[in-house]
Amino acid sequence: MSDESHPKTLYVGNLDSSVSEDLLCTLFSQIGPVKGCKIIREPGNDPYAFVEFTNHQSASTALAAMNKRLFLDKEMKVNWATSPGNQPKQDTSNHHHIFVGDLSPEIETETLREAFAPFGEISNCRIVRDPQTLKSKGYAFVSFVKKAEAENAIQAMNGQWLGSRSIRTNWSTRKPPPPKTERPSQRAKQPTFDEVYNQSSPTNCTVYCGGFTNGLTEELMQKTFSQFGVIQDIRVFKDKGYAFIKFATKESATHAIETVHNTEINGQMVKCFWGKENGGMGADPAAAMTAGAAVAPGAQAQPYSYGYGGYWYQGYGGYMQGYPYQQYQYQQQYCMMPQQGQWTAQPGQQPNVPVMYSTVQKYPSQ
Repeated sequence: MSDESHPKTLYVGNLDSSVSEDLLCTLFSQIGPVKGCKIIREPGNDPYAFVEFTNHQSASTALAAMNKRLFLDKEMKVNWATSPGNQPKQDTSNHHHIFVGDLSPEIETETLREAFAPFGEISNCRIVRDPQTLKSKGYAFVSFVKKAEAENAIQAMNGQWLGSRSIRTNWSTRKPPPPKTERPSQRAKQPTFDEVYNQSSPTNCTVYCGGFTNGLTEELMQKTFSQFGVIQDIRVFKDKGYAFIKFATKESATHAIETVHNTEINGQMVKCFWGKENGGMGADPAAAMTAGAAVAPGAQAQPYSYGYGGYWYQGYGGYMQGYPYQQYQYQQQYCMMPQQGQWTAQPGQQPNVPVMYSTVQKYPSQ
């Protein structure tokens, strides 16, 4: 494979506001010949930059030497940028994606990759980070080419210690593919991890699961949700057809909502939302629905008008957001930006609890 097929551009983040392109180029030129340097400045955020080398080897050496290095009293965050023009894209749509939760903040991509490498060929490994601070959000995605290898990794790594925490592994909802019997309209309404995670406070760990007409038990909830992490409490309201499940971590609760929402349990289609943080396990179940479950702006509270986390179901965005630099992007895969729009359940479908909303928010119509 020629050098042209290897990346030569680095993303450099967490820079001091006083840094100049000349200074940054001088710094990285100590490692190897630099072809160009561009600093991106956005109001309210620390600047970040893209540094392009003339060859892949110099860029690779600079990545190893400069990542986490102090520069003007700030620790630089250095990673590969991707250039669609220089680097052939690998189609991973048919690969098998693993969700890795409860990830220690100090874990880096290479450490994560090394931990999963013994199980087979990894096509992608990405820790999800805050786009402004670049700090880990505590979860990641690892993609395998072969399904059997991904399954082995899930089984072997779930509960294993990586860094200072015991990690949780499971299928990302993107893989395996949904059953053929599932209607396209249902698949389109499935929320993503980032959408769910960002629609409640960092300390909320309570999940609402409703839509049951029979067979709802604490044992069923334990069996359904224990795969996502440690459960601290379960409250079942059989006559109302719903339950609240409190997890030990928000990441576990997020993955539970992302995975179970709009799926069948005991032959019944269920809905999962955030429970109210300081009331989800309380005596008034109806009031424990999160404020994000709202009636659409301008609409009456019809039985089948639902919102989700302040956003209205329609379609959701792509799987990328990034930092543009000419044709380059510093990719943040799986960090999806939600689109607003109204979602309506099937006519005649009755909710099990009243839709509660403490403060009406207005969103532009689609």
